[in-house]
Amino acid sequence: MKYVKNYECTLCHKTFDKTSKLNTCDECGEKGILDINYNYEALKQVINKEYFKANPDYTMWRYKYLMSVKDRDFSNTLKVGWTPLYESFHLKKDLGLKALYLKDEGLNPTASLKDRASAVAVMKAIEEDASVISCSSTGNAASSLAGNAARMGLKTVIFVPKRAPLGKLSQLLIYGAKVISVEGDYKDTFNLSKAAINHFGWYNRNAAINPHLVEGKKTVALEIAEQLDFKVTDWVSVSVGDGCTIGGVYKGFYDLFMVGLIDRIPKILGVQSDGCSPFYTAYTEGCPLVEAEENTIADSIAVGIPRNPVKAQKAVTKSKGTWITVSDEQILEAMKILGSKEGIFGEPAGVAGFAGVINALQQGIIKHTDTVTVIVTGNGLKDTANALKATQAPLSLKPDLQALIKALK
Repeated sequence: MKYVKNYECTLCHKTFDKTSKLNTCDECGEKGILDINYNYEALKQVINKEYFKANPDYTMWRYKYLMSVKDRDFSNTLKVGWTPLYESFHLKKDLGLKALYLKDEGLNPTASLKDRASAVAVMKAIEEDASVISCSSTGNAASSLAGNAARMGLKTVIFVPKRAPLGKLSQLLIYGAKVISVEGDYKDTFNLSKAAINHFGWYNRNAAINPHLVEGKKTVALEIAEQLDFKVTDWVSVSVGDGCTIGGVYKGFYDLFMVGLIDRIPKILGVQSDGCSPFYTAYTEGCPLVEAEENTIADSIAVGIPRNPVKAQKAVTKSKGTWITVSDEQILEAMKILGSKEGIFGEPAGVAGFAGVINALQQGIIKHTDTVTVIVTGNGLKDTANALKATQAPLSLKPDLQALIKALK
């Protein structure tokens, strides 16, 4: 918290003292989500390449001075962050790109990028002496919260829609969460969690409400930049549901630009499923966001009413990026391609960003002379049912060599 300057409403721009415990603006209500502003001049005296070279902490907490948490011993937390950024060799050639990098967030402790936000939520809950944390989620935010909270001895109450995949539900139960399966869509789930959090006074991990969680998510952008020696690619592609992750990606690059570690902010490609694309529709039709159907296999981005629209739309507009959609068929194909060509197993929402790059190349949005980073947001083991749809069934044979030889011919 040392370098936090204040909080600012994304709608009316009213500012609040950094000691405030508000999650949203007291005048604009729930839609007045807060931004966290930093003293960049003071940060310039601390954050530089030499600082990172001398820092032995290869977790997300190496960026603690660029985060809204109190400085403390983070060594007991799950080891979130510093996931690999792979340079693609095969797909780069196949797609005809100048350079392609793949950030595998599925290698976080609970196998998704959401660990970054949940780790911050747990630290903020501890700062406020809370013993129970709660959220609504289509799966990844929930499982990441349950795992990170269990590590630090906090209890969790999780609300999930009925359609949440079994892989994510099993994580929740193993981590000891109290799981409420809501007979409805994500909107119903969110509304029930909000009412319960207000009633019981639990700490609120909902990323669209809690401004500190974007500060955790943005560490993926900080890592990408550092792993590229602060020479960022032309484009960064990320799948979008609520809008919190893409907002965090932009915020991370913006912070680095403001302290002088990068000389430009990459263009951000926001990728949605064509079965649930409120951001894309608002962008292409030049209209306000309206509720969309949640009709896609990519459950983690199936959010019909995004709760963090201002930060998401700002991320694309300010970075001079764009929005694009992909079909479920293209998502399944992207799962197969990433696995067979690069050895990265992503869940449907996790690979949507890669599917979006393929579409953007075909439409001429991304040029073959461009460099691109794709954030693969979650691991495929979270949704094996859809992974199997992307592949062929295994050969079934009797234990006979001649039968095998014949089949392989």
